[in-house]
Amino acid sequence: MRTDPARRERETYPFGFEMHVRFADMDVNAHLNNVAFARFFEEGRVRLHHSLGGKQKLAFRPIVASITVDFLAEGSWPEPVEVRGGIVRFGRTSYVVGQGLFQGGRCIGLSETVMVNKAEDGPGGAPLPESLTRPLEALRLSA
Repeated sequence: MRTDPARRERETYPFGFEMHVRFADMDVNAHLNNVAFARFFEEGRVRLHHSLGGKQKLAFRPIVASITVDFLAEGSWPEPVEVRGGIVRFGRTSYVVGQGLFQGGRCIGLSETVMVNKAEDGPGGAPLPESLTRPLEALRLSA
């Protein structure tokens, strides 16, 4: 993810929104702290999932299997950040959400999260419903 130059371009991501940076998001060096990056990426994943089903109950049960975050540059307060995201790839029971965090026009962080569709009757993954694969395809990264 870090080595793919397209992942550092906001236009690569089909979904995005702006978030305010709080003073509490800063570390002792007056930079955005690591927890703030995680919070921005989490909010991005939640909003991306909300865009798939709106207020209706989603026909799948996504759970986080793994998260990778690359910290590329320092962020600062009070300038807002833009959280961008989309789908890197998807398979039979899981998909990968790719995200970029931008401030002042530059990419300051990247994230990939593996999401698994949880089986209702026990551990493991369940096949992604067809009603989900079309919207996932529409949110695929352009790179």
